[in-house]
Amino acid sequence: MLSAESAVLIRATLPAVGGALDEITTRFYATMFAERPELLDGMFNRGNQAGGTQRRALAGSIAAFAGALLADPDTRPDTLLARIAHKHVSVGVTDDQYTIVHKYLFAAIADVLGDAVTPDVTAAWDEVYWLMAGGLIAQEARLYLEAQVRPGHTWRRWTVLERRRETPDTVSFLLRPADGAPAPRARAGQYVSVRVRMPDGVHQLRQYSLSSAPGDQLRRITVKRVIGDGAPDGEVSNLLHHTLEVGDELTLSAPFGDVVLDDTDAPLVLMSAGIGCTPMVAMLEHLAATASTRPVTVLHADRSPADHALRADTHRLVRALPDARATFWYERDAAAEAGSRAGLINLDVLELPADASVYLCGPLPFMREARAQLLRGGTPARNIRYEVFGPDLWLADATA
Repeated sequence: MLSAESAVLIRATLPAVGGALDEITTRFYATMFAERPELLDGMFNRGNQAGGTQRRALAGSIAAFAGALLADPDTRPDTLLARIAHKHVSVGVTDDQYTIVHKYLFAAIADVLGDAVTPDVTAAWDEVYWLMAGGLIAQEARLYLEAQVRPGHTWRRWTVLERRRETPDTVSFLLRPADGAPAPRARAGQYVSVRVRMPDGVHQLRQYSLSSAPGDQLRRITVKRVIGDGAPDGEVSNLLHHTLEVGDELTLSAPFGDVVLDDTDAPLVLMSAGIGCTPMVAMLEHLAATASTRPVTVLHADRSPADHALRADTHRLVRALPDARATFWYERDAAAEAGSRAGLINLDVLELPADASVYLCGPLPFMREARAQLLRGGTPARNIRYEVFGPDLWLADATA
């Protein structure tokens, strides 16, 4: 897939380009938003921009894709792109935007690396870029088709039927399509993008996992308030907490996400921390609704029982399943929850099925530690799937 001539140049320049990717992506975003400010209105998350997470995720994905091409030049590593494609369609990315990104990204590469970027080097990296863009465009076209929405037009209005406070900083919203038509098809584990207009007039998007089983009409999202009113990384969650009431309408995308509950009978392990419990509860509710007999182990870590969102739902659903058990870990006040353990998750005290399908969701440090414990305990890496809220920094940190 990657030409032999380009492979030689990419291999020779990847260390230099990889080492400068943080500076390149910083300049790329700064220039693009300065000249195309409309992209910050309803497309890019300015909280991720302020914190640098989007920049790191982009750099990591480029480096990982280029490295995979070099490892197997005859194959395009489309599996690396699946998660990005789902995020892109959830915010309405369209084909023409890849041309815009190309313009500003390659200008940033030339600015940062200077004379090292010869015409031949530019052509080689151009080939890498369009291989990556082409893979994403193809996957995104398929996802739009499956969701039965036009590219870039994934939005729909929903009415808030119920607002339920789960913890002091977490609220669930039960929603129904405002037009009364059936809800779009969803799978347990998927998320939706929420599109809101901020007080300064700019639209912002955030992704929230569905925290209930996908139904014909009703959907639930559970939103944890990011502390720090007015901060870009918490502006949407705070707006929802402070202003969204029963009867209000909210703009949601169709559901997307590639980390979904499988259809096998294999034992299931659902591991989460903090608000990472939301897709796990959706999976549990789906299992209960379909009268599943799968063996299910639910493992959750949180600051305290009072901070554990959807705890009552988790207990109810575990009791409804014929072969399910749950273990919770709390950093404080563990005695307030019967049967829980104090401290951080420790898999050494449990016996997990070696052939289990494992799903992880929570803060990145938690998932890294949980995955390491699973691997030490004999769980095959291929059986472990994870969901990241926000830009996926797993690849970014692995290639840093």
